[in-house]
Amino acid sequence: MNIEGLDYNTQREKLVMPEYGREIQKMVDHAVGLPDKKERQICAETIIHLMESKNPLLQENNDYEQTLWDHLYLMSHKQLDIDWPFDVSEVEKILSKPQPLEHPSGGAHMRHYGRLIEQLFEQLKTMPEGEERDELVRLTANQMKRNLATWGHGSIDDEKVADDLARFTDGKIQIDLSSFRFDNTNSSAINEGKKGKRKK
Repeated sequence: MNIEGLDYNTQREKLVMPEYGREIQKMVDHAVGLPDKKERQICAETIIHLMESKNPLLQENNDYEQTLWDHLYLMSHKQLDIDWPFDVSEVEKILSKPQPLEHPSGGAHMRHYGRLIEQLFEQLKTMPEGEERDELVRLTANQMKRNLATWGHGSIDDEKVADDLARFTDGKIQIDLSSFRFDNTNSSAINEGKKGKRKK
């Protein structure tokens, strides 16, 4: 609904620094339009004092004065012609958005197992037969089973673990389910732990 005569924030120009409010922005716009540089300078210094009172938390920073002048420069759309007391040449960095962080599991083909298990698969492919490899197979298979239980809300399938272990090691590791013994995995405890985390 649009009532004639009413001024809506949604219809106004977007504020560069919303924390200072629209009145401060209007003052900055007024300062930019002043014909005399001396007047602009006085007006800018007055605005800085008002900005400081609007955002007192800035004073906790050692460089808060620089920050205020940086903000004024941005609010003026870089149009305020005054003698700046600080270097404002790199102030645009304030508004630049950081690069998105890579997801920790980025590149993992099997999210239910995770990158660590993938690395173990690669290690098992090249390991010679022997006790050391057998122990790593045991540890890997049990961790796979725990991960599956967590990912599948408690669902555990020994055959899937054996199948995946063989598939992702290019057939180098084959476990015999008739003799291989998994550690005891309490699926109900896993589910209870997950419920507890959601409640916090």
